[in-house]
Amino acid sequence: MDPVSLGLLAALAGGAGGELGRDVWAGLTALVRRPFRRGEGDGAAPTVSTGEPELTRLSRDPDDQLSAQALSTALAVRAALDSDFHTALVDWLRQAQAVPTDEGAVHNTISGGTQHGPVLQGRDFSGLTFTSTPTRSPRSAGDDGHRDETSQ
Repeated sequence: MDPVSLGLLAALAGGAGGELGRDVWAGLTALVRRPFRRGEGDGAAPTVSTGEPELTRLSRDPDDQLSAQALSTALAVRAALDSDFHTALVDWLRQAQAVPTDEGAVHNTISGGTQHGPVLQGRDFSGLTFTSTPTRSPRSAGDDGHRDETSQ
């Protein structure tokens, strides 16, 4: 299982998504507080975190990236050791992905000054260049839109 996104955990802990976000955070809290079942019937106490201390720390300080990382790690470890928890966490993640968060949002600001060149604002640009001439597409190479009367 992939780790739970730090941005998602921090956003939910900080109250993102309004009522839906609060419901999803409450769902994670209930999930983490469920009894830890490390294997079937071995009865041994868990030697790893249940995730509850990390959840509590993150809920107190949603901007603390270390707390978000610790919770994500605790969830991943617990999911690896407890198949029921893994299944429930996957279901929880599906619900959590419906919560609108600022994760991956781009906030750009240009304040004052004069820009002497291209200024791009956005996210996930690829294939951009400002130092070479554009290449012509195969269709347009040699085709300037005029018909050569001598070749008929």
